[in-house]
Amino acid sequence: MASTGSMSNNVENLSPQIIRGIAREMQELVNNPPEGVKVQINEEDVTDIQAFIEGPSGTPYNGGIFKIKLNLGKGFPTEPPKAYFLTKIFHPNVAINGEICVNTLKKDWKSDLGIKHILLTVKCLLIVPNPESALNEEAGKLLLEHYNDYFQRAKMMTEIHAQPHKSKGVLADGPLAKKPATDKSKLTAEKKKILKDKKRTLKRL
Repeated sequence: MASTGSMSNNVENLSPQIIRGIAREMQELVNNPPEGVKVQINEEDVTDIQAFIEGPSGTPYNGGIFKIKLNLGKGFPTEPPKAYFLTKIFHPNVAINGEICVNTLKKDWKSDLGIKHILLTVKCLLIVPNPESALNEEAGKLLLEHYNDYFQRAKMMTEIHAQPHKSKGVLADGPLAKKPATDKSKLTAEKKKILKDKKRTLKRL
C-alpha cells in the first residue's frame, strides 16, 4: 500500500497560501460533502488527505466503503497529486499497491481542478472503469472478455475487504454511516462460513 510517511514534511514544502487553500477546501468538503464521499481531516497535516467513498449502486462495489489517500507533492497544484486506494479492491485502474490510474491525474490535470473534483473522479471510476489504461491487467482483461467473472471477482473482494464495519467508526454519521453494532449479532455462523468460503475461493483465483 501507499506509504503514509512520505507526506510528513509536506506542510514545509508547500507555500502558506497553498496550505490555506487546501485547508479551506477540506473544511468545505466536511461541511458540504459530495454524495457518497466523506473526507477525514488530519489536524496536524492538512495535506494528508484521506477520504471514504461509498461503492456506487449497480456496480460490484455497491455496499462497500473504500478508503483512499491523496499524496500532494511539493509541485502541487501545478503537478497532480497521486491517488491510492488504501482498501483492497479489484479494479482495472488500480494497481496492486493501490495506485489509481486516471487521466485527470495525468495528462488532463489542471491546477484549478481541486480536491473535490479528484474525489468525484475516483468515484466515477468505480462506475465506469477504463480497461484501456489498466494497471491491473487481469481485471482489465476480465472486464472486456468475461464481464460476469469480473463482476463476481470484484464483488467478492468488496464483501471481504470493504465492509463498513472495517472503517472503525470513522463514518459515524451521514450517508456513509456504519451499521449499528447490533447488526453484528445477526452475523450467524452460517454467514461466517460463507465469508470463509469466499476467502478460500479468492485464494484459489
